[in-house]
Amino acid sequence: MSSIKEVLPAANQILKKYYLCDSCLGRLFSKRLKLSSNRLLGKKLKQNFPKSSKKCYVCKNLLDNLASYLELMLESSLNHGFSSFVVGAMIQPSIIDRDDFLRSKYRLRGIDGVKTDITREISKQFAKKTKKKLDFLDPDITFTLNLKESTCLLRSKPLSLQGRYNKYKRGFSQKQKSCENCYGKGCRNCTFHGFTESESVEAKISQFLFSKFGGTIAKFTWIGGDDKSSLVLGMGRPFFVRIQNPTRRKAKLPKKIKLESLIINNFKIIAEVPKKPLRFRSIIEIKITTENNLQPSSLRKLKKFLEIPIIIYENSGKRSEKKIFDVRYKINSKNKFTLKINAEGGLPIKRFLIGDNVVPGISQTIENNCKCDEFDFLEIKMITNN
Repeated sequence: MSSIKEVLPAANQILKKYYLCDSCLGRLFSKRLKLSSNRLLGKKLKQNFPKSSKKCYVCKNLLDNLASYLELMLESSLNHGFSSFVVGAMIQPSIIDRDDFLRSKYRLRGIDGVKTDITREISKQFAKKTKKKLDFLDPDITFTLNLKESTCLLRSKPLSLQGRYNKYKRGFSQKQKSCENCYGKGCRNCTFHGFTESESVEAKISQFLFSKFGGTIAKFTWIGGDDKSSLVLGMGRPFFVRIQNPTRRKAKLPKKIKLESLIINNFKIIAEVPKKPLRFRSIIEIKITTENNLQPSSLRKLKKFLEIPIIIYENSGKRSEKKIFDVRYKINSKNKFTLKINAEGGLPIKRFLIGDNVVPGISQTIENNCKCDEFDFLEIKMITNN
């Protein structure tokens, strides 16, 4: 291991021409000496040089005046709950240019740049002040300091949750219409939430989450969709949600959350939202009115859905297949019946009923034009095996 005496001649050579602060001087040799404190090393290397009122050639004494930036970080994170952080910085290009010049001139290789030293030093001070952990890989919050403009931007890691919802009232949709001003991106008109109204499953859940965790936009991953007039019964429809820029990362969530006619069950924080589409099945009850009187013999043809796939054609040219695992029906009057199916997730019910680019369709199968009065989801089951 090298000793201070071995690097002293090189340090003296630099100091004779360029005045450096303790931190910038120590940084040039600390890795070679395997020392952790640049400042203390720089102080020792400058013992034989008189004190100077000059500014550091490299950082212009920035490393001796980080207190104001620390205050910016403390102020911006005051209302945030977090356990880990990381700091990034934007500094004047002239500082980096002078640092590069000095290292090149004296052939100082394998040492940290001045920007690294600035972020490391302020990270140490922030960690000491807040008792929070520095985490480069997966921090709860990320600070970006603009040292030229003396500003601090804080970004919070998204928070992911999952749950199931029951909808016991007809007349409000699953998805919320985006704010007309920003198209869902978030602006002052919508309080940066992406929507202005609250008559949907999405909006009601979002508002609850914002009250618990803060944040801006809530992005949902739905396990299937339901109609505005549909009910969602049984154990509820599974969903995942990702909150952007939450201010709190922990909150007590009851097993059952009542939001008017909406109930959220088993809401919990998870590591991340699944990236791949998840398979599921739905038990759906459809109330149907037919154009002509019903014939029991024609309804028996519905059983053929168990034997063949339902093919769905989209306008884009995409084609998909869905399976039906169970079919039951009940005649209610001469031109009304109830159909209950257990189907693979993603089957478009209204299109399936009238045969709109869905083959075979119900109307074509029973040879009687059908109209959907309403349909409800009695159960939604996730498929975990392949």
